[in-house]
Amino acid sequence: PLGKWIINEVCRQAKEWQDEGLPKIIAAINLSAKQFAQKDIIKLVSNALKKSGLLPEFLEIEITETIIMQNIDRTIKILNKFKEMGIQLSIDDFGTGYSSLSYLKQFPINTLKIDKTFIKDLTKNRSDDTIANLVIDLGHTLGLNVIAEGVETVEQAEFLRKHACDKFQGYLVSRPVDKKEFRQILK
Repeated sequence: PLGKWIINEVCRQAKEWQDEGLPKIIAAINLSAKQFAQKDIIKLVSNALKKSGLLPEFLEIEITETIIMQNIDRTIKILNKFKEMGIQLSIDDFGTGYSSLSYLKQFPINTLKIDKTFIKDLTKNRSDDTIANLVIDLGHTLGLNVIAEGVETVEQAEFLRKHACDKFQGYLVSRPVDKKEFRQILK
């Protein structure tokens, strides 16, 4: 029930901000393994979009590598359905799971999100530097956007800019804020 409420609330809030004339941002929802396994997950997301009036291109569904690899055939079918609806798709925490690169090209995703464990020591650990750079190159070669998670320092941000990472998120940009404060940020 909480997952269903979150999906509905994210769509409703994003649409409310759009209706107020604020910038049209893409709202992201992390689906848990339990949510993704629900038989009616497509219907649940579709209903939330219809009820809120939010256009699908302003919603992003994030799932982890672990979820993707649990039932590959089912995952591909669900992701294809979301993609047909116009929803953006991303693999969250990329690099921490056990995805096969041969499967990666079959998933209709838009974005890879580099897990923060590879960003934390980015400028201090040569292995993390190499992994982050490889994920950026891999994502771009596959025509995907790449987002680095957990960016906390200017040095990390500079490394990511130098290596053409598309976006980053983390405390360097903003700590988590409530919706009232986020509205102010959008203004």
